[in-house]
Amino acid sequence: MFDNLRNDDDRGQVGIGTLIVFIAMVLVAAIAAGVLINTAGFLQSGAEETGQQSSDQVTNRLQEVSSVGEVDNGVVDKVEITVKKAPGANNIDLSTTTLQFVHSSGSTDMTYVNGDATTDEFNVSAIQDEGGTSITDESPVLNDPADRARIVLDTDQIIGDGLAEGDTATIQINTQSGGTTEVRLVVPETLSGSSAVNL
Repeated sequence: MFDNLRNDDDRGQVGIGTLIVFIAMVLVAAIAAGVLINTAGFLQSGAEETGQQSSDQVTNRLQEVSSVGEVDNGVVDKVEITVKKAPGANNIDLSTTTLQFVHSSGSTDMTYVNGDATTDEFNVSAIQDEGGTSITDESPVLNDPADRARIVLDTDQIIGDGLAEGDTATIQINTQSGGTTEVRLVVPETLSGSSAVNL
């Protein structure tokens, strides 16, 4: 029995070749683990960024409070939209906000201007500024839930002759983070005797 255990023919092979194969396997496993960890980290950071952007698009938007049209010569030649931050929204800089004015006569993309509203520009004025300095001409920012700002559009220049009786228009307000608010304007069937109307 002990003779069989001491048989030289059954001796295990241990040498430099076996050691090299073992080290190669360990190195391959370590590299593969590193690649998997890096890939998992990259996917996690990408998913977090996508989730944050999606959340911002939903929450960082404006909310319409009211829309008023100024009447001149039987048409609405100026539209004033009062807006505030939507619930849960972060600070919203109206100077980086864009508008799309859609009417039966066509569509116009509009940007902010520190001055009078034009064919493709709107201006902003403060109605209520809780902090006292956030809604300025250079940088109108809504940073408090109580803040109210007025977006002014010159529809006489945008359309050519203003919004007539019974006209409709749609305004899409897009904040910098991608939040979208749609405002639908409906002009009353009669404007006679009115200097301003609710739209």
